[in-house]
Amino acid sequence: MISQEQPKPFISALGLDFGRKRIGVAGCDRTGLIATGITTIERTSFEQDVEQIRQIVNEREVQILVMGLPYSMDGSLGFQARQVQKFTTRLAKALNLPVEYMDERLTSYQAEQLLIAENRSPSRHKGLIDRKAAALILQQWLDVKRASSRSSVAAIEY
Repeated sequence: MISQEQPKPFISALGLDFGRKRIGVAGCDRTGLIATGITTIERTSFEQDVEQIRQIVNEREVQILVMGLPYSMDGSLGFQARQVQKFTTRLAKALNLPVEYMDERLTSYQAEQLLIAENRSPSRHKGLIDRKAAALILQQWLDVKRASSRSSVAAIEY
């Protein structure tokens, strides 16, 4: 008997790094393996922010939003995390999309370190830092999803 492999499920997730001035946006390839920065949205008003994100969601056929949640170093949710949750709740409702949160502690720092390694000035590339941070958030989510789907498949096989 010839076994046919199941087609890999299509994944389209959007990673977001929310800040007071900018929102870093990242997307993934169709297989859900690699996250890359797409753009940085300069924040103006909630309505305009949503409209810009909606355009990306429609172009990329996004199925889920992955929002970075800035936990405090002690693991608690502070003021900024609550602001992110408030914005995310309104955004998810406006776009009619599910949301998952990822711990974004140190992603902006990691993004800055990547820029320094490329001999670029972090202070001159704030938008790029936000995009890279969004990509790190989304990549972390993709890796967790892949690991959990592998372990559930392994559990079924045994």
